[in-house]
Amino acid sequence: MFVEKTNSTNTLMREMITNGEWPKGETYLQARFQTEGRGQTGNKWESEEGKNILCSFLLPPIDEEPFYYTVAVSVAVYMVLEEVLSNEVRQLAEDTDLHGLTKLMELCRQKAPGLTIKWPNDIYYKDEKLAGILIEGGLTGSKMDYALAGIGLNVNQTRWRSAPNATSLKTIARSISGYQGEFDIDALMEGLNERIQAVFKLPERIVWDRYMDVLYRSKDGPWPFVERTVDMAPTMNAPKGTKGTFRAWILEVRHNGELVLQDEKGEQRFYHFKQIRYVV
Repeated sequence: MFVEKTNSTNTLMREMITNGEWPKGETYLQARFQTEGRGQTGNKWESEEGKNILCSFLLPPIDEEPFYYTVAVSVAVYMVLEEVLSNEVRQLAEDTDLHGLTKLMELCRQKAPGLTIKWPNDIYYKDEKLAGILIEGGLTGSKMDYALAGIGLNVNQTRWRSAPNATSLKTIARSISGYQGEFDIDALMEGLNERIQAVFKLPERIVWDRYMDVLYRSKDGPWPFVERTVDMAPTMNAPKGTKGTFRAWILEVRHNGELVLQDEKGEQRFYHFKQIRYVV
């Protein structure tokens, strides 16, 4: 489903579902422009009209922890971007069966150097943000009736007013190969829809392994982090030299979404989202 303009695709989609207006069989809502695009914990999503992918997906029910929605959608978005940046595997992009997707994951390894998933669910190229994901649920009491994934993917935009570390597919392609053209947003959207539907059919272990394998700063280290006060203020990266910085290695991400670090003293530290910032 496509609309020219809305405040937020997640907000509009939630309203339509609540009011019984969501068309049966539709899997996503896409907008050309958002007036109030949202990110995690108060972050705003800046986007030029018609330049990027702004959409929300209605996700299938799962038996796993709710954080698995974050893992699966992040992996699906990552795969689409990896395919775009990896000419060697582009011919596999139409495979949506289990065998084809598993093979694609294996062959794409290291084909797009610098592309990572930053815990919990941002897509980064080197130290710059390429895409953001916002998972929201519809609840009846304590039961989640449905889940939405709002996705902002920077495609053809090259300048930002208020996003200091943003990048886009166009910017990346230009830096890698000198490509000066623009990407087909409709084709990317079609590929994104296919990947999201297909990834939820994969065994959980395969998706989790992929998530951990491409996690931002999960290799080498130690890397600098800083703890933060838990509040509803936007969670941003911290600049180098921030007071209270410590260095640690990423050990794992638990199935409830908790990030496990090991500091230079050998002590493990455990953090939920909003409790820690990367120092970049």
